[in-house]
Amino acid sequence: QVQLVESGGGLVQAGGSLRLSCAASGSIFSINAMGWYRQAPGKERELVAAISSDMIAKYPDSVKGRFTISRDNAKNTVYLQMNSLKPEDTAVYYCNAEVVRYDRGLYDYWGQGTQVTVAS
Repeated sequence: QVQLVESGGGLVQAGGSLRLSCAASGSIFSINAMGWYRQAPGKERELVAAISSDMIAKYPDSVKGRFTISRDNAKNTVYLQMNSLKPEDTAVYYCNAEVVRYDRGLYDYWGQGTQVTVAS
């Protein structure tokens, strides 16, 4: 089995910064793409940032220039640096990983979510 454990959420004032971390552990042979999604109350889950195994990142326009995704392959960890936060960034943030397990199967895993609240 594989577990994703997130940390770093919290309450911050508008214009502030937070850094989220997500560490994957368990039966991991390798990890393909990793990403962060968020879901605000009454809204669908949306992609915030994604990064491939060769470090190519992509962002939606809503966070481009403010958020930066990075990963440490040796630690199976992905990070999300969030700057210039806005109240509309308030949501539960979820980590996602496409994991190749030792059985060579490809599996999609999610973290438990971490709350980010941006006060105006």
